[in-house]
Amino acid sequence: MGGRVIIDLFTTLDGVAQAPGGPEEDATGGFPYGGWQAGSPDPAVGRWVAEGMSTLDALLLGRRTYDIFAGYWPHHTTGDGAGSIGRLFESVPKYVASRDRGIRLDWQGSTRVGDDLASEIAGMRARHRDVHVIGSADLVQTLLAEHLFDELQLWVYPIVLGQGKKVFPDGAAPANLRLLHAEAGDAGALSLRYAPRPGPVRTGPMGE
Repeated sequence: MGGRVIIDLFTTLDGVAQAPGGPEEDATGGFPYGGWQAGSPDPAVGRWVAEGMSTLDALLLGRRTYDIFAGYWPHHTTGDGAGSIGRLFESVPKYVASRDRGIRLDWQGSTRVGDDLASEIAGMRARHRDVHVIGSADLVQTLLAEHLFDELQLWVYPIVLGQGKKVFPDGAAPANLRLLHAEAGDAGALSLRYAPRPGPVRTGPMGE
């Protein structure tokens, strides 16, 4: 059995996944709510994230998220908490989805992918146990549309923003999902884990 590709996203109740971590993270479209995650802290989210990190042995990132991570995590590798995550990220292979063959990837263990993402992900599954895609909203749209993932993990905050990049924007490919796990946090956040469920989305009258 091959490894898994797991998408990890912090999202609002209305599905916005843009720039949860800080104002400068992604201001595309004039997004004014960068760093919205900080306004509704929930200790349970830290526990859920740590559980997910326990099996992570590779990262697959979009270019924007890679640049943010490469500028932050190599400088946060000591101590517990964030330091343990920094050490993990420093040690595992990092795959960066980009069609720009001239990009510089200075963070150790980084490799560009994106010329043939389907076959490249097949190779990742053969080499790794759990490849995590963190943030990377634009890349996630490709993975969802082309069914190149094994688990979608959403940490949903009780916030409505009304604008921003969404997990499932208008025009997203129709898809069935199977709920694997649901859990409520200490301060209103939700952990929702889904797997793809094959087959077309069916419609019809209720009760038939």
